[in-house]
Amino acid sequence: MNLRKSRSLGASSPLNGFGKQDAESRRKRKMAEISQALNSTPVDVAALRRMAISEGGLLNDEIRRQVWPRLLNVSVEYIPEQLEPVDRDNNKDFNQVLLDVQRSLRRFPPGMPDEQREGLQEELTDIILRVLVKNPQLHYYQGYHDIVVTFLLVLGERLATALVEKLSTHHLRDFMDPTMDNTKHILNYLMPIIERVNPEVYDFMQQAEVGTIFALSWLITWFGHVLSDFRHVVRLYDFFLACHPLMPIYFAAVIVLHREEEVLDCECDMAMMHHLLSRIPEDLPYETLISRAGDLFVQFPPSELARERNQLTAVSTFKDFELASTQQRPDTVLRQRRKELQHALEAQRGSGAVVQPTARRFMRLAVMGLTVALGAAALAVVNSALEWAPKLDLLFP
Repeated sequence: MNLRKSRSLGASSPLNGFGKQDAESRRKRKMAEISQALNSTPVDVAALRRMAISEGGLLNDEIRRQVWPRLLNVSVEYIPEQLEPVDRDNNKDFNQVLLDVQRSLRRFPPGMPDEQREGLQEELTDIILRVLVKNPQLHYYQGYHDIVVTFLLVLGERLATALVEKLSTHHLRDFMDPTMDNTKHILNYLMPIIERVNPEVYDFMQQAEVGTIFALSWLITWFGHVLSDFRHVVRLYDFFLACHPLMPIYFAAVIVLHREEEVLDCECDMAMMHHLLSRIPEDLPYETLISRAGDLFVQFPPSELARERNQLTAVSTFKDFELASTQQRPDTVLRQRRKELQHALEAQRGSGAVVQPTARRFMRLAVMGLTVALGAAALAVVNSALEWAPKLDLLFP
């Protein structure tokens, strides 16, 4: 698989991923599908995941305010109207958090009035401290604020506090240990993915002894620290929230693979290579790379890489994570989908319909996202789901 050949695909696409032709009609159709999923009883979380993964993501922040809580199984109606006050004076993390927040000016929209920005920085500090106080097992790390500020700007303080807490105790849990051991374990998935796709790039990087530290800030901030355009950041968050917690490392791999020519033209030296890779180009074709990351996840799932490398997986930390409500547990959804599919398959066989590969990929990823963190056996659940997941695309032509 050579990612260089189609490098230009998607580079000139509008930010929302739609081509100029029929862009508005496709956008309206997607908004209608999202609205239908939100208004279903129970809410169709699987469809929302598919919408977040597919081209264009969730389209705007108004939709994200409705969908992101569903993707993290946060019940908005139970969030207190009044947030708990924060005792800054007696908080061991306050000084470091304050320094990081004060350095976060570039993360706020250009031209924002100083008074408004300073107010948001106060809220950002409070969100972080509030989550840490409530969850003393979590340890603050530099870069955490880059994730939190994204949720603050999209959701506001009240909703962001609830979602950040859920994210911190699940997706980001490995990064918030006392040591970086689990973070290093996750980074160790990067090179095996690159090796599978492009052995030449892998060998060259190994010879340069560049390691994986260049991707550390990408991973622990979900690229929030390194991307200058906020619209690109939230598009990636749509994708990551709808998928497996290890998806950011797959996206890191496709960025490296996309830059194959630059890597191979670089001097085979650790410092030179690190300098090149640690700076992400401004003009990446995000929709193309998102699609490729999803393809690689399906082709080389973490369970397979873990077996080959005897590698620990981040999923082991999500033992109590349930991505659906009590009315819509993933196993219930999947069983219901399977019944519907049996009827759909019979109808489609009679009409001679053709399965679309793109829809298959989106539904595979949605199934993975829906079943990712139900316990220590989560990966086995995902693998068993994939035995029939390719048929799901028949519901979504």
